[in-house]
Amino acid sequence: MRSRDVKPQSLFFGLPLFPQWTFAAVLLALLMQVQAEVPISLLAHFRSSSELGELRDIQAEWTDGVLKLSTAQAERQAWAVIPAPDAGWDLARSETVNAEIYNSGDEPIGVMFWVVGRHGWDAVLDMAAIAPHQTRSFSCDLRAAFPDGTPKINPGDVRHVQIMLAELIFRPQRADEKANPPPQFGSRITRAVSVEVRKITAQGLAPEWKRPAGRIDVPDIESCAPAPGKRVRYRLLDDALTDIYSVLNLPEDWRPNQKYPVIVEYPGNVFYAAACYSTGLPDQCVIGYGMTKGKGAICLGMPFLDRVSGKLAENGWGNAADTADYVIRMVAEVCAKFGGDRDNVVLTGFSRGAIACGYIGLRDSSIAGLWKGFHACQHYDGDGWNGETLEGAIERASRFQGAGVFQTDNPEDKFRPVTDVMKTQVTWAHSGLGFHSTAMFLDDRPSTQQLRQWFWKIVEKQRP
Repeated sequence: MRSRDVKPQSLFFGLPLFPQWTFAAVLLALLMQVQAEVPISLLAHFRSSSELGELRDIQAEWTDGVLKLSTAQAERQAWAVIPAPDAGWDLARSETVNAEIYNSGDEPIGVMFWVVGRHGWDAVLDMAAIAPHQTRSFSCDLRAAFPDGTPKINPGDVRHVQIMLAELIFRPQRADEKANPPPQFGSRITRAVSVEVRKITAQGLAPEWKRPAGRIDVPDIESCAPAPGKRVRYRLLDDALTDIYSVLNLPEDWRPNQKYPVIVEYPGNVFYAAACYSTGLPDQCVIGYGMTKGKGAICLGMPFLDRVSGKLAENGWGNAADTADYVIRMVAEVCAKFGGDRDNVVLTGFSRGAIACGYIGLRDSSIAGLWKGFHACQHYDGDGWNGETLEGAIERASRFQGAGVFQTDNPEDKFRPVTDVMKTQVTWAHSGLGFHSTAMFLDDRPSTQQLRQWFWKIVEKQRP
């Protein structure tokens, strides 16, 4: 008997109804449609403000299901972190995370609403200005992607939601402008502002999220003793009671009494904007992990610091001499205690950290001799940022004694005057990501594979 095409006989709530469909299948489809329209509260696990994560220059009060935030002064933006519950939020099929935020103060306020991923995933943002005593809805797209299509976030692996307040800067209208320019988000808060976060929900029903091929997850940071495969906050003995730390990652295959190459990494500058989510802390150092996939080498995320203040410098160089002295001491300790190979130490960094390869890593002969090679991503010494100059970069470059340099997403013509002085082989690669981020190092794109091959060749080790 010849089969015939079966066509739907009617529609049931907008769904095609085939004769062979069971009632259960139709009911399931209907329930999924209803589910897509029912918001899921992300505050259901909250009972008090004591359950919040980091509060930066802000006061928080949890009253009758409303989170009240206020501040009168902040050196940068002020923020409150709402961590996911221990079991996580079930957002794998959600489209967006939404918030309803009311400006309860008498000043206009800029609000950034972030959803931040774990395991090296990035963050997604909605931001807007809110007039006094007005309410604004925010929506973060959990399926947002970088310009090349790489997902920014894994919706099933969200670390926290972050509400960030910023003072607005109003620029006068120029004669050639037809309307007042939009306000800019400032980096300080100098007057009293307050908001009420009335709802945070997940909404929509999206197709099942698919992990990009080759994407690796970076281990979360823990406060424990160093161990194979773990990323831990690590302090020198002198800093045991201070806020100064690095992030130490022993490889999964680490064994005592063996030698391992060391990747030292500097993070980008603190920067929260549509173009970037950067904390300025060593916690965000993931390039080394991406270069090694967590095997065969020790990764060391380094801070910028100022000994006088006793704090890590999220912004700028801190005290450059203190920062350089700290990395010298930390490399020595990692080599002595954990089998780091002094002859195979590579320095890498992103943005500010890329500039630091030269500005910090070559500032004098005592530190310049540490490095077997450099890898810099999206900026480099000679950019003219925060006091460093092209002339100074060229002078520093002459101190390089390593075997090679790898540049990711840096213009060759701009930095050739610096790298030529280094008298070494320089590799130039473009990731194609199209964004100010380190996400490209956590997948298998050609530029990342090229970087991995370069690393294992330069440290003269067999790739694990």
